[in-house]
Amino acid sequence: MAGRLDGKIALITGAASGLGLRMAERFAAEGARVLLTDIDADGAARAAAGIGASAGSFAHDVTSQAQWAAALAHAGARFGGLHILVNNAGIGTPGSVEDTSLEDWRRVHAIDLDGVFLGCKLALPLIRETTRREGTRGSILNISSIAGVIASGRMAAYNSAKAGVRHLTKSVALHCATSRDPITCNSIHPAFIDTPILDGFQSAGASREAVKAKLGRQIPLGTVGEPDDVAYAAIYLCSDEAKFVTGAELYIDGGISAM
Repeated sequence: MAGRLDGKIALITGAASGLGLRMAERFAAEGARVLLTDIDADGAARAAAGIGASAGSFAHDVTSQAQWAAALAHAGARFGGLHILVNNAGIGTPGSVEDTSLEDWRRVHAIDLDGVFLGCKLALPLIRETTRREGTRGSILNISSIAGVIASGRMAAYNSAKAGVRHLTKSVALHCATSRDPITCNSIHPAFIDTPILDGFQSAGASREAVKAKLGRQIPLGTVGEPDDVAYAAIYLCSDEAKFVTGAELYIDGGISAM
């Protein structure tokens, strides 16, 4: 199928690279107009230029309520509204509960959880106004992680923040349903995906392929995932095909959660 997101307007955070960029590219290919936001303003601008006229970019620190308001206002002014929000921006800082500093704990939660809260809270009025005006449907998609479901002793802050995203998603879904808003809210939980974030797993002398092979051995399917594995799932959850799916969590983890 093609045109699965025809007529949709989407805002994707953390879209200068990695999963955010791939989702933006795939959304545009399916007919959406997409605003790519990122704290890396130059990277977001280059990414949007590579997609073409259906894409725009905006400098955006997701921990700032004022910058959220500005990004959403830009989406409304440039494209005429908003149907889809993808809360993708995030960081991961390793460390056990004893090794993690309070500064790192707060930074991870500010970006990975507070940023999602602000996005859901501030985007809902614009999505509601757009969908009610047009008689269409909207969606919020929060990118969590399999680490929000399966804990590690070495990722205390990341586990906590991504688990918070998982449960916040369900609360937002129920809020929209109770309010009778035509807006769904779901979460995606990837395991290791072949994006630039894997560079952080490289140790001295280890090649990127060696890192991928090592991580792949932890996954039942024997390999890390590809960005398209997440992007195609996002297309489904943000399309009208998923109009009866809300408060759900989709694991894209090669079977690791089944162990």
